[in-house]
Amino acid sequence: MIDVVASEPGPIAPAETMEVSVRGRWVKRPAATINGQTIVVRGKRIRIASLHDEDWTATGVINPAECIQILKDGRAGVHADIFCFSQKVPDNQPHYDYPMELRSLAVANVASVEDWWRKVSHGTRCNIKQAKKRGVEVRLQEFNDDLVRGIMSIQNENPIRQGRRFYHYGKTFDEVKRDHGSYLDSCDFICAYHGGELLGFLKLVFCGNAASIMQINSKAQHQTLRPTNALLEKAAEICASKGVEYLIYGEFNLWNKRTSTLRDFKLRNGFEEMLVPTYYVPLTAWGSFCVRTRLYRGVLGVLPTSAINVALNLRRKWYELESKTGGM
Repeated sequence: MIDVVASEPGPIAPAETMEVSVRGRWVKRPAATINGQTIVVRGKRIRIASLHDEDWTATGVINPAECIQILKDGRAGVHADIFCFSQKVPDNQPHYDYPMELRSLAVANVASVEDWWRKVSHGTRCNIKQAKKRGVEVRLQEFNDDLVRGIMSIQNENPIRQGRRFYHYGKTFDEVKRDHGSYLDSCDFICAYHGGELLGFLKLVFCGNAASIMQINSKAQHQTLRPTNALLEKAAEICASKGVEYLIYGEFNLWNKRTSTLRDFKLRNGFEEMLVPTYYVPLTAWGSFCVRTRLYRGVLGVLPTSAINVALNLRRKWYELESKTGGM
């Protein structure tokens, strides 16, 4: 967490370092406080500054123009090449004259359970009904040590998930508790049980008129009980009961990666693509070059979709082989 330091009068507090989660590990990154908001700098070759945990907050960046100027002239005490910020769902009309991309998000309309139910596939409806018939119980759960141990049993089931190495596999009790102990005043833990065993959980963070799925995991050995479908139905029900209109399930398309089993799963469960303006504002000459060439996209924004699919398939096969031979 960011250290508390007495700030000088005005919109800027002294620069510090902050621990953030990167691929399941906590690492220190440069940070500054501007207008009461924490701005974190990530990356080495291309240093990108953004609002800390922007996806889990109800409001976006306060006064982007002022924030950009403070970062440019060095008053923030941190060095970045690009400042990135997004508008919030469902605000999809651009408001700023900065270099922009349309971020692809998976969003479900959950103003009412009926609205969501009409969007899910016939197979998903059958799965939800089967889960109930087979005795799967879905309920809200307090975040406590018992839940942490249950989450550990799910995360330590398999080192490979969705064809890639699972970052949370093999973590200790304290590590898992720290990972999931954020936003406890604005989140719900939705849990699926069968015979007293935790089959899956969903962490739902409320962000104003939307709610975002921070984590959703289920045990692969019990997928025939359809706990993940049941968890999403409960999430839609809770959102509707609280007057939350939109449920966000991460990215729909990630740059040129446009096919995956997870994307198909989201479609079957009532999620559709919503394009939200995301701005990439250059702060340095190197940042200007990266914005013009879109280097900030990384590999998934450079390679064609066909090449990405081949690479992901090879990676999946390699991890599966490594897991079977005990190499992980």
